[in-house]
Amino acid sequence: MSCLPQRDAKLVIASARPPRSVRHIYQQLRLDTLQINYNGALVWDEMNQKAMFHRPIAGKLARQIIDTARDMFEETIVTAELLDKWFTDRNDDSHTTETGKLFKPDVICTIPQLCAHPVTKLMLLGEPRLILRLEDTLASTFDGKVTFLKTDKDLLQIMHPQVSKSIALTKVAKFYGVPMDQVMAIGDAPNDVGMLQTAGVSVAMDNAHPLVKDAADWIAPSNNDHGVHAALARYGLC
Repeated sequence: MSCLPQRDAKLVIASARPPRSVRHIYQQLRLDTLQINYNGALVWDEMNQKAMFHRPIAGKLARQIIDTARDMFEETIVTAELLDKWFTDRNDDSHTTETGKLFKPDVICTIPQLCAHPVTKLMLLGEPRLILRLEDTLASTFDGKVTFLKTDKDLLQIMHPQVSKSIALTKVAKFYGVPMDQVMAIGDAPNDVGMLQTAGVSVAMDNAHPLVKDAADWIAPSNNDHGVHAALARYGLC
């Protein structure tokens, strides 16, 4: 990626994960740019360890969702991301996220304490049958108040209804003074579709979800076949 600074281009990480979960990539690439985390709920300044944009769920609403879930299934595992810190009331790793496999909770506290702050991303985990029931009930009870994302059978992710990578990407591009028609977005998962539709040039990996490929201007080789480098080379950035 060393070719990018020479082209006066900005490389920005856009991920569903928290800052700490992509920090090793950020450091390996020697970046100094803003990054998009939690699917756009957070635009993070890694260099100064602070939020540049934050769109969380109100703590009161998070409490209502948690209470509804626990009333249905007391064993529901509740975890929450508050900026770059992981809060939970139970240190239970019977079901966990990819980030949870790499890190331990920063704060173990009561639910009222957890919900005393705005919640960047709320996650409910448990047996797939339990999560399926919760998804149906919560989606109808809190329709329009939050957005739900289910990428794993045992995990339900809950965020502010106006969170998206496309909105966050637009804010980052404006910060750097780059018109959107000069932005290239590269993705592989369904949560990347909006971002690809917003960018001037959109690239999907060969191993991407069909929805992502449909939104792309070009299909690059897979993640395992240096697809990002191929995209940069094709569009004159390398």
